[in-house]
Amino acid sequence: MRGVVFDGRQVRVVDDLAVREPGPGEVLVAIAAAGLCHSDLSVVDGTIPFPVPVVLGHEGAGVVAAVGAGVTHVAPGDHVALSTLANCGTCAECDRGRPTMCRQAIGRPGKPFTRGEGGVYQFAANSAFAEHTVVKAVQAVRIPTDIPLTSAALIGCGVLTGLGAVLNRARVDRGDSVVVIGAGGIGLNVIQGARLAGALGIVAVDADPAKEGVARQFGATHFLTSAEGVRDILPTGADHVFECVGRVELIRQAVDLLDRSGQAVLLGVPPATAEASFLVSSLFLDKSVLGCRYGSSRPQRDIPLYAELYRQGRLLLDELVTAVYPVEDFEKARADAEAGRVARAVLTF
Repeated sequence: MRGVVFDGRQVRVVDDLAVREPGPGEVLVAIAAAGLCHSDLSVVDGTIPFPVPVVLGHEGAGVVAAVGAGVTHVAPGDHVALSTLANCGTCAECDRGRPTMCRQAIGRPGKPFTRGEGGVYQFAANSAFAEHTVVKAVQAVRIPTDIPLTSAALIGCGVLTGLGAVLNRARVDRGDSVVVIGAGGIGLNVIQGARLAGALGIVAVDADPAKEGVARQFGATHFLTSAEGVRDILPTGADHVFECVGRVELIRQAVDLLDRSGQAVLLGVPPATAEASFLVSSLFLDKSVLGCRYGSSRPQRDIPLYAELYRQGRLLLDELVTAVYPVEDFEKARADAEAGRVARAVLTF
């Protein structure tokens, strides 16, 4: 079967990939569509260290092809969106509704794929850039069949992360003010999450002026190409600032833009050894800096919720899909994503 493999030096679309059958508590999914997220590119450029060779992709949707023993919540033929959380379901964190903190879901890459005689790693317990992938049952979330799979694919990462950061982690409330630094795929979902939460002022900041239209479409009330103008709009600062780029100087800006009791939420992914600095005194008056893993999501709850919001016309998914590429055109999709020409590129099989 076809898949996108990174061997530590180059990325190639191969056609000699194989995947094992699902074991107990696992699901085999025929991938229909998968979003190209910057986290995939971060593996290629070394920002996210990961063992190789690896099948990339972690934001996908498809059709259940087979299920292992004990799986009852999905069946062959069901449409599913995939999450990256291979959480155990039995630890204290899972029991208190915090699957993103499950230690079984972090840093345990397996090798369900093979090429020739060698095993190939799975990225983010998912590897959606393959015609078929095997995931834990908890990662496969059934969705209505009337949602286009090219749009549904984006729920499993960009939507869960962006909306979750707003609704689950920061808990933005009605009337709050929000600043979103970076209007890419994650930033747009933060913006529409703030809109859904009832924020009154939503300021999008992105160096590319061409992103103003889509930022306003998703709910931004203001658009700036520099954070220097934020205080003109919010003289006392913002209740919430979301850094969605992953640059340490922007993390400093996020902290500096906070109002009293404000929260800076870090969503961008800088290099693993990057260090940020800010004035300690700037955190007085009950200000906070919050990390956020995967939108503090509970995928089996959140994905059906977001799917229904889409069906009601309240959540934008189709509009996130800037361009669709056959998997063979991975390099073109990658170039467009790196150049900022797309909010989300979607690969199809």
